[in-house]
Amino acid sequence: MIFDAHADIWTDITKKLESGKEGGFRKYHYNSLIKGKIWGGIFVIWNDKPYPNFAKERMDIILKNMELEIEKTKDILKVVRKFQDIELAISENKIFTILGIEGLAGIEKNIQDIEKLYELGIRHGNLTWNEENELGTGVKGNSERGITEKGRKLLKKMEDLGMIIDVSHANEKSFWDILESTKTPIIASHSNAQTLCNVARNLSDEQLRAIAKRRGVVGINSYKNFIDVSEENQTLERLVDHIDYMVKIMGIDYVGLGFDFGEYFDPDGKLYGPKGLEKPEEAKNILNVLGSRGYSKEDIEKIAFKNFFRVIKEILN
Repeated sequence: MIFDAHADIWTDITKKLESGKEGGFRKYHYNSLIKGKIWGGIFVIWNDKPYPNFAKERMDIILKNMELEIEKTKDILKVVRKFQDIELAISENKIFTILGIEGLAGIEKNIQDIEKLYELGIRHGNLTWNEENELGTGVKGNSERGITEKGRKLLKKMEDLGMIIDVSHANEKSFWDILESTKTPIIASHSNAQTLCNVARNLSDEQLRAIAKRRGVVGINSYKNFIDVSEENQTLERLVDHIDYMVKIMGIDYVGLGFDFGEYFDPDGKLYGPKGLEKPEEAKNILNVLGSRGYSKEDIEKIAFKNFFRVIKEILN
């Protein structure tokens, strides 16, 4: 079994509907996930429109499509509100999803709306995507700017409700501000090791250690440009080098998978991941590489799903 901590599935379904493609999760995602042994994950709303003035409107559109899709797929997909829902989904042979929002700019005008999102089933969120907003600062924002007072208040509400706080996409100052403003385990759902690939979206050794100290998890990201700055080294084996490195820095209990597959977004068919890990149905290949490198069955299961399950069980109780 694999738990994928980051998939933009609700945004993809909305984009397909807007281009006249029906069928949603059942047609475009289900079989690929099953083939790849991905039985659960954090499926997020990503605001794909680059204009912040319409963040709430876009979020609401994707939310509505998400709700309709969930209703149509109850026989194959279970929404996780509490950890026990994962156990129930496994017993029912269903894929399970934690509903998330990648960038909470849609509620920056009224952070009380996080309670409404929680009632809808949302259990995960990032303060920002790559942008600056009224809550915090993403990796493309001002490096001297972190989270705001409003962002701190929102983090407190998220912790009080029992939501998973995600630091992927936060710039470094926001990262440390989030650590300072929270107590529960945090995750970086889809980030790699900056030492092996020096890009802003990856995490420094100090950040990795801080997440481990907080009892959180980092999900490694299969996007090519976060694996290596050299195109020829953007391989599955090199991605597993990131796992090896993170295990060395953090410990085996704090590393997971957050693939961020994006092949369904690309109209030209140019796949985002390395050969052998280009789409969800190939996710299982990473487990084979881990096995070939001498990881035990127990350690592979920790990376594949158990480490994230630990965090989910603590927060979604």
